[in-house]
Amino acid sequence: MRKRKKIHELHPNQSRVMILIADSGGSKTSWCLIDEAGKTTEFTTEGYNPCYTGSDKLPEMLQPNLPPDFDLSSVTTVAFYGAGVYDDNHEVVVKAIRSVFPNAAIEAAMDLVGSARSLLGRHSGFAAILGTGTNSCIYDGQKITHYIDSLGFLLGDEGSGAYMGKKLIGEYIRGYMPEAVQQVFRDTYRLTNDELIIQLYGHPTPNSYCASFTRFLTGPLAGHDYLEQHIIRDSFRDFFRNIVSRYPDYSSYTFNCVGSIGWIFRNALSEVAQEFRMKIGNIIQSPIEGLVRYHRESLV
Repeated sequence: MRKRKKIHELHPNQSRVMILIADSGGSKTSWCLIDEAGKTTEFTTEGYNPCYTGSDKLPEMLQPNLPPDFDLSSVTTVAFYGAGVYDDNHEVVVKAIRSVFPNAAIEAAMDLVGSARSLLGRHSGFAAILGTGTNSCIYDGQKITHYIDSLGFLLGDEGSGAYMGKKLIGEYIRGYMPEAVQQVFRDTYRLTNDELIIQLYGHPTPNSYCASFTRFLTGPLAGHDYLEQHIIRDSFRDFFRNIVSRYPDYSSYTFNCVGSIGWIFRNALSEVAQEFRMKIGNIIQSPIEGLVRYHRESLV
C-alpha cells in the first residue's frame, strides 16, 4: 500500500501573507487565494493528477487561467491537496508548484487530508471523497490514523464517478442495459462499441473520460430504476462493502463526504449509508470553503 506523504514545508522570509489553496481532483482544480486581510479570490483550472501527468502539466494549465494582474511573487504559501499525491510522486508536485511560485512555502498532501480538514476541521471522525475517484480515512483531528487504499481507477475506486461511468460503458457494450435505456444511451453518445473502447483506452485520462458519462445518470432517464438501483446504489454499496465497512467500528462514526458524485446523488448515498448502519454527517460538494476556514486561522 502506498504511504501517505507528510506535508512538505519551506519557509521563505517574507512579511506579507498570501495563501493559495488548491483542491485538485481528476476533473478540475479549485483554487482560492487568501490575502492578509482574509479576502478570497477563487478560480478553477482543469484537474491535475501526478499519477497520469508530469510536473510540466500543472504550470501549463495554471498560468493561462490565473486572474488578471495576479502577482505570482506575492504568494507566500501554497497548500496543494491533490488526488494521487503519494510518496513516490510527491516531489513531482512540489517541483511543479515551485516552478510557478518560486518564493512560496509549499505544502503538498493527498486530497484526502484536505477533505478531512474541510469536513472535520480539528475534530476526529470519518471522511470520504466521492468524485471522479474515491478515497476515505479515519482522522483524529490532526492526522489520518487509518487509511484503506481505494486502489485507483484500474483496481478499485468503488462509488466514484469513474466507477459508475465504467459500469455504464461496460453494460452498454455487453448489451446488458434495458432496451429503452440502451436506445437513449446510443442516441446520446452516437458511438459504436468499437469507438467507445478506442476512445476509452486511448484517452490520456481514462478515469475522467469514464466519469464524464455520469451526466447520463442525471439526464432524461434520471430516476429510472435500472440507473438508480443497478448503477448508482450498487456502486455505493460496493464502496461501503469493500472499503467503508472494513474500518474498525466503522458504524460508530458519522458518514462525512465531499465530492460531486456524493453531492449529486446524496439521497441515494444517504440511504445506502443507512443500510450499512452509518448515520449521516456532512455531505458537501467541494472542500474549498472548509479549507479556507481552516487556513484562515493561520492569519489570526
